[in-house]
Amino acid sequence: MENKGNQNEKNGQYCKEHIDEFLSRRALIIASNRGPVTFFTGENGELEYERGGGGLVTALSGLTRNIKACWIAHAITEGDNLWEEGDIPIDDHCAISVKLITSEPKAYDGYYNVISNPLLWFLQHNMWDTVRAPNIDSATWTAWDKGYTAVNMQFAQSIAEIIQNSRQKPLIMIQDYHLYLVPGMVRKLVRDARSYTLLHFIHIPWPGAEDWSLLPPRMREAILEGLCGVDLLGFQTHEDSLNFIRTCESHLPRAHVNYRQGRVWYRNHATLVRDFPISIDVDALKELAESEDVQHHRLQLIDRFGERQLIVRVDRTEPSKNIVRGFQAFGEMLDLHPEHRGKVLFLALLVPSRMEVDEYQNYLDELMAAAGRVNASHGDSDWEPVRIIVGENYARAIAAMQIYNVLLVNSIADGMNLVAKEGPVVNRQDGVVVLSDRTGARQQMATGALIISPCDIYSTAEALHQALVMPAEERADRARRLRSMVESEDINDWLCRQIDVIREKGL
Repeated sequence: MENKGNQNEKNGQYCKEHIDEFLSRRALIIASNRGPVTFFTGENGELEYERGGGGLVTALSGLTRNIKACWIAHAITEGDNLWEEGDIPIDDHCAISVKLITSEPKAYDGYYNVISNPLLWFLQHNMWDTVRAPNIDSATWTAWDKGYTAVNMQFAQSIAEIIQNSRQKPLIMIQDYHLYLVPGMVRKLVRDARSYTLLHFIHIPWPGAEDWSLLPPRMREAILEGLCGVDLLGFQTHEDSLNFIRTCESHLPRAHVNYRQGRVWYRNHATLVRDFPISIDVDALKELAESEDVQHHRLQLIDRFGERQLIVRVDRTEPSKNIVRGFQAFGEMLDLHPEHRGKVLFLALLVPSRMEVDEYQNYLDELMAAAGRVNASHGDSDWEPVRIIVGENYARAIAAMQIYNVLLVNSIADGMNLVAKEGPVVNRQDGVVVLSDRTGARQQMATGALIISPCDIYSTAEALHQALVMPAEERADRARRLRSMVESEDINDWLCRQIDVIREKGL
């Protein structure tokens, strides 16, 4: 029988060749808020750049030079504002033309800091305390009209210009919630719909129709009309795709939906709705995991914490990550199962996120206090149950994931959560993943992980205990299942599935 690892490698190679063959006949346009690279001024005064770590950048880096790709993004840094359009080599095999949009600071602030974050992001992660927020006042409407709508139009105009000047039929891949209005705007700017293909992928959850009723009809309908301008609309999970169809059925007048076919028909245009669970670059992750930098951090962590079993979490300090309840569950486990006292350590590697937003600053204070309460209740002079390391260090995070006995991912809402997929690939302990059923990763990982409800502190505590005492044979079996799934359904498979639908439907 052929080795499964070799089969996965062959499938991955076929997928890359499959994508390459298709895109060699198409012009590729990618649009996202952040670009594939970040520019900065080096010590010699020259403009330099570093590659971003996003999944789409990773997927495209495996393609050949035959593909003509243009990436449209918004300038973020001072260095970005100095960039003039041109080709950037992403790696030895892939160069992308990068075009950065600039807008007035007030317009960008409204587009990004008022509408995209927090309004849409909080809505789609069910994070609003609706008794108190959101409060959509005149300032919000100004941000919508002169920020979000205006910046989306800038993206649409740039895309339309490339379409009109292209000799090949462009495939436009629009990314995420920052650019919901762009597809509909492109349709109005370029009337010949047969001359291009629009694809939009949404990386965050899409909640139910009732949640979208929080937005005023003008905002809500503009978002739905924009997204119904695409040919193929992609979500992380099947539930997300169904929720979108339900939202159109409830809130978009004159839309006709077909659940069986996964289609929304609006204004004489059909939008196919599918789920494409995003993943990781397995080969790149394995290469990094063997690097000297990761090895150095791993040895440091083992030296500091290795004598005890490790529960690890790696997260941004966002309220949706549910970090506070994770610490509370650990404390409850120590109450319910005192045999673990002194023998287990909870190591949390946390990356500060959106500290300019009050809700995020407050949440960082809350999680620190929650960890402090566990340590005060259960710790002693020889054992501090919870250890928190704050700061962005990807190599250190990978090192921690190599040595966990339990990986806790208990998000309240998460489009996917790639930590849940990275952990099983690099872990060396046959570690167990305790996974929230509110993450997109659950759809693929339910058979190998221990699934918990993120608000159920007791059940999370029991799952942590079960993971710590699980027999070695079962741990190894679960770890093998998760690792095999991630390796066979990697980032290239994610892109390949989207291309397959476009080809099959003749888009």
